[in-house]
Amino acid sequence: MEFIERLAYYGVRMLLSIYIVGAVSAGGLEFTHIQKGQIYASWALIQSTLPILFGSISDYFGHRKTIFVAICIKVIGYCLMATQTSFFGFWGGCIFLASGTALFKPAVQGLLVSSLNSKNSAIGWGIFYWLINLGGFLGPWLAGFLRLVDWSWVFFGNAIIISLNFFLLFFLKPRKSELAENSKKPLSELLRLPIITFSEMFKPSLITFLLVYSGFWMMYNQIFDLLPNFIDDWIDSAPLLRKIGELFHNLNWIELAQAGKQIPAEWLISINCATILILMIPLSFLFKRIDLITSMIVGILVVLIGMLLFGSSREALICITGIIIFSIGEMGASPRMREYLGLISPKGKEGQYMGYANLPEAIGWGFGSLVAGYWYQVHSDKHSLALKYLTDKLSWSAQAASELPKDQILITLSKALNLNPLQLTEFLWSTYNPQKIWYWFIMIGFLTVIGLWLHQKYFKKITLVKE
Repeated sequence: MEFIERLAYYGVRMLLSIYIVGAVSAGGLEFTHIQKGQIYASWALIQSTLPILFGSISDYFGHRKTIFVAICIKVIGYCLMATQTSFFGFWGGCIFLASGTALFKPAVQGLLVSSLNSKNSAIGWGIFYWLINLGGFLGPWLAGFLRLVDWSWVFFGNAIIISLNFFLLFFLKPRKSELAENSKKPLSELLRLPIITFSEMFKPSLITFLLVYSGFWMMYNQIFDLLPNFIDDWIDSAPLLRKIGELFHNLNWIELAQAGKQIPAEWLISINCATILILMIPLSFLFKRIDLITSMIVGILVVLIGMLLFGSSREALICITGIIIFSIGEMGASPRMREYLGLISPKGKEGQYMGYANLPEAIGWGFGSLVAGYWYQVHSDKHSLALKYLTDKLSWSAQAASELPKDQILITLSKALNLNPLQLTEFLWSTYNPQKIWYWFIMIGFLTVIGLWLHQKYFKKITLVKE
């Protein structure tokens, strides 16, 4: 069920940044990066805050019922995203999708935690994370082909995919122990869940860990929020496409590369999931031998190396290398956070603690989206930098520049400077250094590492409940 949900979710998620800011003439919404950041911030707030409460609700009503409602909400969200082109209309579709995901995640993760202990949790979470990334790898490829038909098919297609989980619900039977335990609880207990949930969360060792880990999510989510736009704007993958064409003797790919055709950004980013598919299981055995917090620290440091690589060059091979290294670090950081929370969760509160795992993402992804949207719009967006050059260097008025249709901005500057598209991209890169946006997120990662080290130092004896 998690695989199917991620297949649909990532099929939308990895293409969405391009769709939101894409020109209307190309089928996009033509919002700004600042508006994109506002959408993602709202999405993060809903998707990553509600599980803190929904985890307790899932424990109370049962995971099967919770998952059924979550699927219904997600289908509505995908359909709205397919049909709405206004800012608030599309934003509403994203909020429905975020709400459904917020309900789905702790229910599925709570099922997993209740089946694991300290001896098998690393392998269990490794398999779970492997299936997530199988969906994350296949989803963008499927969605990439659907968008060749029409952008709306990306959303309708994934609404159909998530609906397949209705059939799997018939095979998901609650354990008798769970039914017996829930039947003993009075309905009035549901009204106390918000107080119980948040009072539990404010244990010093728990809240400190959650706040520190927000820094990881602030930088991590940029692989989905910013990297697609960065690749679309700056990475030259035509030489790589030509080499692949020569390797497989595909004349069509060679001709496309010679014409300047680029490899779709979502296909390059799917290498993140492919790397995890290949290495997650063997690395789970390696990480099992390492202390949880130490594993997270090492993982984040490796992530930073990957980010430095894919954000420092216009060459596709260097970008791919950075994504692979980023993914290796991710495997040491992200699943071990959930493993850590799963192992310290009291019995009967597994879903609640899995809900807590979303608080760092709510803070990091939410705040990071607002900051990243502004930073990219001002410092790294190729169209914005082209307009900046027109007004600052070629004496265009701000009004005249703002009246240019988005699909004409680069063409206009190319003609003014007598440069072809590839030369113009290189010119803007060397003039404005848009890659500096990644250095800011790398600094955030270093601060997270320091915070985790201090957490480990001052909270050394954390009891693992699931022995």
